[in-house]
Amino acid sequence: MTSSPALDEYGLPPGCRLHEDWEVSPRQVQVMRQAKEDFVLIDCRLPWEYERVHIEGAALHVLQQIQDELDEIVEDYTGQKVVVYCHHGQRSFQMTAFLRQAGLTDTWSMAGGIDLWALDIEPTMQRY
Repeated sequence: MTSSPALDEYGLPPGCRLHEDWEVSPRQVQVMRQAKEDFVLIDCRLPWEYERVHIEGAALHVLQQIQDELDEIVEDYTGQKVVVYCHHGQRSFQMTAFLRQAGLTDTWSMAGGIDLWALDIEPTMQRY
């Protein structure tokens, strides 16, 4: 894992506050992956964004289609830890709220989204 000098010890840009009740940092997600922790990684961006670049192993569930897929998502992921990401973290925060409200209480938004992931964890990943 590389560290950008513009990021703090948690891998967040200076002044960015982690909402610890709702978010995990990309570094925390990477630690979970390296430890082979059992969790589901959801990309809630649009299909064209996912096709352009995504984190390996992530399932695509578009935020704008959450109402149509909510029952299926809850059925598929009940009892599992879920981490949701988007481009910068706003959509994943919304998706996290929807999923928690639907009963998936161990759901987390990845702060900074795939952009921060690319900056701090996978610097060869394309950014947009």
